[in-house]
Amino acid sequence: MNHQPIEGFSKLSKQRKIDWLISEYLSGDRSFEQILQQYWNNDAELQKLHEEFSENTISNFYMPYGIAPNFLIDGKLLSLPMAVEESSVVAAASKSAKFWIDKGGFKTTIINTKKLGHTHFIMNVEPHKLQHFFNFKLKKKLFETTDEITANMRKRGGGILNIRLIDKTAEMPNYFQLKASFDTVDSMGANFINSCLERFGKTLREEVENDENFTSEEKNSLQIVMNILSNYTPDCIVRAEVSCKIEDLKDESGIAPEEFAWKFRQAVTIAEIEPFRATTHNKGIMNGVDAVVIATGNDFRATSACAHAYASRNGKYSSLTHCTIDGGIFRFWIDLPISVGVVGGLTNLHPLVKFSLALLGKPSAQELMSVLAVSGLAQNFAALRSLVTTGIQKGHMKMHLFNILNQFNATEEEKQYFVNYFKDKTVSHHEVISKLRELRDMNL
Repeated sequence: MNHQPIEGFSKLSKQRKIDWLISEYLSGDRSFEQILQQYWNNDAELQKLHEEFSENTISNFYMPYGIAPNFLIDGKLLSLPMAVEESSVVAAASKSAKFWIDKGGFKTTIINTKKLGHTHFIMNVEPHKLQHFFNFKLKKKLFETTDEITANMRKRGGGILNIRLIDKTAEMPNYFQLKASFDTVDSMGANFINSCLERFGKTLREEVENDENFTSEEKNSLQIVMNILSNYTPDCIVRAEVSCKIEDLKDESGIAPEEFAWKFRQAVTIAEIEPFRATTHNKGIMNGVDAVVIATGNDFRATSACAHAYASRNGKYSSLTHCTIDGGIFRFWIDLPISVGVVGGLTNLHPLVKFSLALLGKPSAQELMSVLAVSGLAQNFAALRSLVTTGIQKGHMKMHLFNILNQFNATEEEKQYFVNYFKDKTVSHHEVISKLRELRDMNL
């Protein structure tokens, strides 16, 4: 079928959008309308609120919202909200929390909170001449012309920390940056940073135009390409760690603590040196991080992009977590670059985000950074613990069991049968289907 483009889709009502989609793409099958409507909220005002979060909204896409309890973080006992669809993530995090609760729990340190943004511009000028202009005129002017924008942020203890001129002409002809660092306190700060940067671009143009030291050719060569924050925040770092005596690493699998510690450290080292393993290793970390990021109304795409860029900072993709065994002490930690907020955005709008933040004790942005790093570390510990003992599939497939059974519309009695059947066995997709057919044949 050849579909036709549509003009003014965004101006259509929700019902007319649905009607057009069903007619154009779904062969007029109205059953799809029922699927969309069953996810609408019965509270009309709440549904309207959700629809205004984004554009062209026709329904809501639900994700499970779970709780991982028993996290002892810096002496506080917390339950973590996690919005995630992947089987075993919440269970694995909870298991890690329980493992470490009687060993001192998780300790965190905020290493830095700088966020970055750039004005990217092209100018055919000698770098030393532009640097002189920046040092003795432009830098001061950039602070002055953003004074109104930064006033409220400065009252809260944040603002622009520094501005530098970066010469990138060796990599691209005539390319320079105004690189600024910011402290946005409890907000993620994207709008604040971008507003400052756009003012930078305007001020740069005005100051170059009015400076008699630049020739007309140099002035005319100036092109502001873009003003935008960076989601790579290598100076906005939190560390989370756990440690204990090796003899305390008792595992239910029966493996000796010394062997467990040795195999665990080897697994981390492999992820440090082998990108193929590091990719899966770090993905597991972000299972834990992003589940809490989503639950607290923050941007999981930004946090993931930043983490993976940081994992490549030394020219080779590597593990975000590290492990040492020294003097009989096992230590496992993560240094996570992450930029999040607890004010602004959805944090003041989405009811479940409000619940999540209240559940966490209304944390500051730095406290939320700590929670996120702990969640990632806990998830990674659980995965590696399984990998070096019983294997990943035993626990993961048990959590996945209900997904398989639901695909075949299993009854509650059938589900209970399979829970009991796989108590001492590893779940496999093939065996579930085979046994389900066998069970149903017996009941015919």
